[in-house]
Amino acid sequence: MLKLAVCGYPPRDFLEFNDFINSCLDSVDEIASHTRGISVIVGAPSRNETGHGKPLFNSAFILSDGKVQKHIHKTLLPTYDIFDEYRYFEPNRAFEVVEIKGVQVGIAICEDLWNVGNNPLYTQTPALALKDKGAKLIVNIAASPFSYQQDVERKVVLRENAQKTGLPIVYCNHVGAQTELIFDGGSFFMNKNGEVASQEVFFEESLIINELQISSGEFKSGSIQSGNKIQLIHDGLLLGIRDYFKKLGFKKAIVGLSGGIDSAVAACVAAAAVGPENVTAIAMPSRHSSQHSIDDAQYTGQALGINFSIREIDELHKSVENSIGDVLSVGNPVANENLQARLRAIIVMGHANAQGSMAIATGNKSELAQGYCTLYGDMAGGYTPLGDLYKMEVYALAELFNSRATTAGKNAPVNESTLSKPPSAELAPDQKDEDSLPPYPVLDAILKAHIEDGLDIKSITEMGFERKTVIEVLNRLEKTEHKRWQMSPAPRVSVRAFGQGWRHPLASKHSWRG
Repeated sequence: MLKLAVCGYPPRDFLEFNDFINSCLDSVDEIASHTRGISVIVGAPSRNETGHGKPLFNSAFILSDGKVQKHIHKTLLPTYDIFDEYRYFEPNRAFEVVEIKGVQVGIAICEDLWNVGNNPLYTQTPALALKDKGAKLIVNIAASPFSYQQDVERKVVLRENAQKTGLPIVYCNHVGAQTELIFDGGSFFMNKNGEVASQEVFFEESLIINELQISSGEFKSGSIQSGNKIQLIHDGLLLGIRDYFKKLGFKKAIVGLSGGIDSAVAACVAAAAVGPENVTAIAMPSRHSSQHSIDDAQYTGQALGINFSIREIDELHKSVENSIGDVLSVGNPVANENLQARLRAIIVMGHANAQGSMAIATGNKSELAQGYCTLYGDMAGGYTPLGDLYKMEVYALAELFNSRATTAGKNAPVNESTLSKPPSAELAPDQKDEDSLPPYPVLDAILKAHIEDGLDIKSITEMGFERKTVIEVLNRLEKTEHKRWQMSPAPRVSVRAFGQGWRHPLASKHSWRG
């Protein structure tokens, strides 16, 4: 019982190919052939045969007795954030219920139950329409993307539906990952009063069974899942990277390990996701690298049990400087700094190509938001696991990895030196991130207020931040969009991530003045 379960979500422009739709419908028929003594609800695209509107519906197929009995079409087609369903699908315009084992069941597809609150987004409310048609139970099949807040929000939304209809709800959510989107499962049974009776585990496919008393609208009580923010992010990242690797046919990862917090945590994520034996880490010190950073990188590599080596880049750096020194000597000094990041990318990508490995980029959301990263340097790679985590969230994730390791009787993979030293790209003498950026707790809070909460300069300043700092942060965000267009996919763990749901112009004259 999942939205577009047959083809995966979102299928995007695959929906424009006739053979893809044929394959989906063939798969539905194959599933139907096994429905003896049971009823199955499965999501798939279906063709719009009316001759009007978009060529497809987003549909729920009801299967029993070895064949397709009926299909119900989705009514509310979201076109916000990562969603773009009206590009492909025609909305349903007529409601009906389905009889399953003598019970009148209203089937809603994901967004169909999200028209709630004091300012409804749509003109129709499918839950009320299904009740008016005689439904005694609502089944919602969903592909609801993960964020660390999403489970709480889902329950609020479905609770409002249950309470305003007086009907119990079965909520079935997709598990897995599709490029940057993670689907966390967490399916549940909800009583007619909006109380969750039992719930599936997060991030794992599983079978959850319950019994409904139609007369009372009550399910049997069972376990209910919960998790704190960083635990959920941890589990989501592992699922995201595993599915991404699996779909692309990769089994190994390679990461540049600098001795800093970001590369250490990226290595932790990779090792936990694909196994330490499948991860290679390379420290690539330059003339500006401190010995403690080299030592910290080596410590992390050894603590994780991954393949670790050191390859110095100073000779390569000198060679390039000799070749284009006439340009570098009269140009922006940042060009020479960036040479180091790009030389490291050459080494990492060389290993990746030779070994058939996926290169892991190590940037976090705070730095990517400010363009504090090097195109074709530290941004090089096929996946950016920390790309939707602010800097302070990276520190929190490091603490979680350390806690889990020590609980298991192992060495903490991120040592105290890495956790406590001032963040630095080490591309110039005595360089510190805070030479160019506000302190990360300040930067993270300003970025979150703007990116995820949608606040402007005036509102953010009223939170207590210096106006000049807020303007500088937001203007850097706008001026560095061209870099984010070239970043590799980053798993979405917040309510607003760079990627499919972030649609800013690549280049614009807009600047924030307040």
